[in-house]
Amino acid sequence: MPYLIDGHNLIPKLGLHLDAIDDEMELVAILQEFCRLERRQVEVFFDGAPASQAGTRKLGAVTAHFVRLGTTADDAIRNRLKKLGKSAKNWTVVSSDRQVQADARAAHAEVTSSDAFAGMLKQARNSAPKPNNDRKVSPHEVDEWLKIFERRKPK
Repeated sequence: MPYLIDGHNLIPKLGLHLDAIDDEMELVAILQEFCRLERRQVEVFFDGAPASQAGTRKLGAVTAHFVRLGTTADDAIRNRLKKLGKSAKNWTVVSSDRQVQADARAAHAEVTSSDAFAGMLKQARNSAPKPNNDRKVSPHEVDEWLKIFERRKPK
């Protein structure tokens, strides 16, 4: 199930800081990893973007909506739900705002709080398979490498 996320609700739940200059892009990177691990699609909304930076950017499986100053992410999420129409039931809205949650339920979308979704992100990251770089070398391979290095020794 794809997600519609209020980014500024989620940022502090992950230990990121809203006053950091790159907080939105840090969240996008976390969401990209989540999408890769869980094979999900995400649309994240950030409000307060200056007119020159407002707009939508497709960043892998994450679509980031930078909502212009004067409009809220909450309004943008509501508009997106309206555009989805009956297919809104296939989406999950992530927000801690009670009015956004109520609007999502009215559109028959699933609802998850920012706290709960932050937990899902952490769980997905922790359960991801860790790369195993400790490859064992057989005694035969060791002998082969020793022969190669012996031949290269200066005489």
